[in-house]
Amino acid sequence: MTEAISPLSAPIVIAHRGASGERPEHTLGSYERAIEQGADFIEPDLVPTKDDVLVARHENEISETTDVAAHPEFAARRTTKTIDGQKLTGWFVEDFTLAELKTLRAKERLPLLRPENRKYDGQFEIPTLAEIIALAKRHHVGIYPETKHPTYFASIGHPTDALLVKQLQAAGWNTPDAPVFIQSFEVENLKRIHQMTGIRLIQLVDKEGGPADGAAPSYAAMLTPEGLRDIASYAFGIGPNKSMLWDGKLPTGLISAAHAAGLRVHPWTYRAENYFLPSEYRNGLNPREHGDLDGEIKAALRRGLDGFFSDFPGIGVKARDEVQRERKK
Repeated sequence: MTEAISPLSAPIVIAHRGASGERPEHTLGSYERAIEQGADFIEPDLVPTKDDVLVARHENEISETTDVAAHPEFAARRTTKTIDGQKLTGWFVEDFTLAELKTLRAKERLPLLRPENRKYDGQFEIPTLAEIIALAKRHHVGIYPETKHPTYFASIGHPTDALLVKQLQAAGWNTPDAPVFIQSFEVENLKRIHQMTGIRLIQLVDKEGGPADGAAPSYAAMLTPEGLRDIASYAFGIGPNKSMLWDGKLPTGLISAAHAAGLRVHPWTYRAENYFLPSEYRNGLNPREHGDLDGEIKAALRRGLDGFFSDFPGIGVKARDEVQRERKK
C-alpha cells in the first residue's frame, strides 16, 4: 500500500552543496553557513578517493573546484577520462589518496556569477563524509548524499554503494526515520541500496537524457504512471529538475502524478542569480544580479512540493515558513 501524502506536512529545505550561493560548494564552511540559515538537510555529492574514502565533490574532476592546478607535485596526474560517455580532461579524485587531497584547498566554482565567494578561496579543505556526518550530528540536521557516477566507479574497482551504507550504519542511520535521504540519477544502484538499508531513497530525474546505467530508455519514460509506480517500489520520492514542474507558467502535473504514486517530490535547484531564474522572476539583465528567488520558491511550494534544493537555503527557509503560515490561516 502506498503511503498517504499529507499536503500539510512542512516541506524540507535542502542546502544544495551547502549554502553554495555564499561559500565555495561542498566545504564545511558552506555546510556550516547553511545550518546557520536553518536548512533541514545538507547535501554532499560523494566520490571515492584512491584509498576508498568518500569525500564531497560535485564531480570527480576537481580542477574547477580546487587549487590542484597550482600544485606542481600533481601536474603529472592531469589526464583524460570518459565519464558516463563524456570525455573530460583534468585531475580526478580517484587518482589521489585522502592525505593528498587534504593538501588541496577549495575554490569557488562559479567565480563570474559569484565573485564575492572568491574571498573564501583557499580557506577550506575537501571534507570527508565522516566529517560531514559529525557536523550534522553536532547541529542536529540531516544529510542528503548523492552517489555520483556509481556505475563508472564500480567499473574501475571503486564501488561506492556498500561503502556509503556501511558508513551510515556506523552512524546509527539505517531506518526510514533516519535523518538521511540517498539520491542518485542512476537506477540500479538505488535498487541495490534498497536491499541494503531502510534509509529513504530519492530517484533523481532530468528533463532530458536518461540514467547512465541504461536502466531506462529515458527519464521521460520513468515518469509515466507505470514508471512512477515502479520508482515507488524502491524509492521514497523523486528529485526532478525544477523546470519539469512547469510548462511556461502552467503546472505540468508532475507533482500530483508523483503523489498519486505515493512519491514525495524534491526538485532542484533554486538559485538567486538572474542567470538561473525564469524570466518572470529576473531583476534586470545582469546575469549575476539576484532576482525574486523567494517568489519562485513560493509559487512551487503552493503547488504542493515536499521539499526543494537551494543554493540559498536562508531564502528557502523564509519562503517555506511564510507559505506554511498561509496554509494555517
